[in-house]
Amino acid sequence: MRIFAENHRGFGLALLLTAILSQAALFPRSAACAAGFPMDFCLFRLGHGSPTALLFGGIQGDEPGGFSAATLLATRYEINRGSIWVVPNLNFPSIIKRSRGLHGDMNRKFARLDETDPEFSTVRRTQELILDPQIGLVLNLHDGSGWYRPKYKDKLFNPSRWGQSVIIDQEALADGIFMNDLSTQADNVANEVNTSLIRPHHAIHVHNTKTALGDHEMEKSLSWFAARNGKAAFGIEASKELPVNIRAYYHLRMVEAFLKQAGIEFSRDFELTPEGVEKALRENLGVSFAENRVFLPLENTRGTISHLPLPRDGAGRAITSKPIMAVLPCEGKNDRICIHYGNRTIALIHPDWREMDDSLDAMPVHVDGRDDIAPFGQVLDVSESVRVGKLPGYRVNLIGHDSGKADESGKTVRLADFDRHYSVDRNGLLYRAEIYRGKKFSGMFLLRFARRAGAASVAGRNSGK
Repeated sequence: MRIFAENHRGFGLALLLTAILSQAALFPRSAACAAGFPMDFCLFRLGHGSPTALLFGGIQGDEPGGFSAATLLATRYEINRGSIWVVPNLNFPSIIKRSRGLHGDMNRKFARLDETDPEFSTVRRTQELILDPQIGLVLNLHDGSGWYRPKYKDKLFNPSRWGQSVIIDQEALADGIFMNDLSTQADNVANEVNTSLIRPHHAIHVHNTKTALGDHEMEKSLSWFAARNGKAAFGIEASKELPVNIRAYYHLRMVEAFLKQAGIEFSRDFELTPEGVEKALRENLGVSFAENRVFLPLENTRGTISHLPLPRDGAGRAITSKPIMAVLPCEGKNDRICIHYGNRTIALIHPDWREMDDSLDAMPVHVDGRDDIAPFGQVLDVSESVRVGKLPGYRVNLIGHDSGKADESGKTVRLADFDRHYSVDRNGLLYRAEIYRGKKFSGMFLLRFARRAGAASVAGRNSGK
């Protein structure tokens, strides 16, 4: 690893550890993602041994409660006994496009499927996961319309609706199959979750589709494929009438109840309340480009980031902090990059395409009266002032600070020295420090200034110098 000068070699180990720890905090878990990533599904395996549950989110791309809950299961849970396998983004292209299914309903492709279908490979690999001998329990997370009720009440509360229900295809599987009494298992889950309702009309009911008796649509579903192959399979439906965080809350309540019944022990690092779920979904959003030479935290980013130096293959080499995030050329605007989080586009980047320089990994800085190093792809907290050191052959560009000089190294700057309209974040506190070697781009780090008393958020959208 190159640091910044011969007399700073001793900082190498510290820098390496800093980079590893920072990366681990943002991207805490690896997953098995197919070769087509970022537009193919990922599989997270948590825990060890049996019993093992397999969970799917996002089989239909317009159901964010399900794939948001599955994302939290994959990234914020620890399994202490048994194991879970989580696919949070099964139909990833449809998630990004906010479509039930770009090539038809994937949940109707598990009985028969022509090899020419664009989703043939995805469905076959999903079936292989379900058939794995280690899998005993299969849960498919959905958002359903209205509120399922066994008897008709009105147009939103009736037997034709799917929301707030546990779906089974039949009463039971053959004796000897793990969790074979599907009806009893589903009743137990519904009863447990109904002790934690936010509103009484959110009650969970069990919906037996009696698939084997002639429900030809459900015969094509993932859960029926699992059930007829001897797996205890359940659909979990949260109501589309609810906000996404509350849908995810109920999904997680139902999943946890199933895991308890299966004998799978777990813990999570957030509070299972609507507010706790909302916070967990919003935090730790970030994207890294060019082998972490460029990093953008996205929790409070502006909608547009301009003139961001990136290599031409920047989108393809991006790493995101959540499995339902994708970095893609914007539709109809191939000169721009869109960052997607589930069904939403959360940032648009106007890149400044650059050839990369890999001769440097960090810069010396003097921050708040002390000497330090600032690795590329990191955030440097500044209480009062910062000065980026000079290195022969390199120049510094502080985005939002107009000194009138091509190289802004060696100058002490404070928050008041920056034009708030060029900040990365909406609060006017986060600014880019870009490093160049000639015309080549070496990398950047971010300066995060402490908020001043009475400081207001910035309403502007443009960030670039």
